Amino acid sequence: MTNQQNATTVTTGQVRLSYVHLFQPHANQPGQEPRYGTTILIPKTDVATMQRIQTAMQAAIQKGVSGIWSGARPPQPQLPVWDGDGLRKNGEPFGPECKGHWVITASSKQQQAIVDLNLNPIINQSEIYSGIFARVSINFFPFSNSGNRGVGAGLGPVQKVADGEPLGGRITADQAFGAGFTPAPAPQGWEQAAPPQQYPPQQPPAFPGYGQSAGAPQGFSQPPATPQAYGQQPPSAPQYGQAPQYGQPPAAPQGYGQPPAAPAQQGIDPITGKPLNGAVWGI
Repeated sequence: MTNQQNATTVTTGQVRLSYVHLFQPHANQPGQEPRYGTTILIPKTDVATMQRIQTAMQAAIQKGVSGIWSGARPPQPQLPVWDGDGLRKNGEPFGPECKGHWVITASSKQQQAIVDLNLNPIINQSEIYSGIFARVSINFFPFSNSGNRGVGAGLGPVQKVADGEPLGGRITADQAFGAGFTPAPAPQGWEQAAPPQQYPPQQPPAFPGYGQSAGAPQGFSQPPATPQAYGQQPPSAPQYGQAPQYGQPPAAPQGYGQPPAAPAQQGIDPITGKPLNGAVWGI
């Protein structure tokens, strides 16, 4: 770090932080680049810190003249320090927490280190909030933007030194809930409520295994019995040409089971060689 950089950097005394965005970058206006930052409230009683800040801002102006301002000092360069008892840039009054303080807003594109009194890094984000007391390293630098020239405040490392009353409506758990709260007793029989009735799961119907056919129902392969008269045997199958008789086997049809009779041979007259046809030989 050069002497010029040392000349533009200030470590404050104990200050109070507001609008804290040290763990997550934040954009104040839509379209702006999100940045890490915080508003620093410097008690007006801390004259030593304000003297160092005035010296650092003058060093930043000289750096601008020899650098980006090309040798021309602005008649009234914009400065990042505001009177908390006066008005904001937009003409509105500062909040009550700013009364009696000088107000500086410092920011950075990169997240800066956050440590405790023993210089141990603070990881728990709930420990850093608007309202804590801290020490802050600020680097002042010249800028030139759209015709505006002045001095900006860059955020450096932050050291938390004490807790404070939260700003912006943030309250602690003790403030929210307090002590001495007694929970109401549970309704009578609440702890003895019967559990909901459990129903056993229904088993799905059995299906034949893959590649196996389902078995036929019991008795499927047997034809149903024919109704019978009491004390009688079932009738035989009817035979052709004869009605079945109950209790007796059916008679076989005529000629059934016997070869048909051969037709009668006609006599031949040995003399004439003609059939006899019932005639006498030789006649």
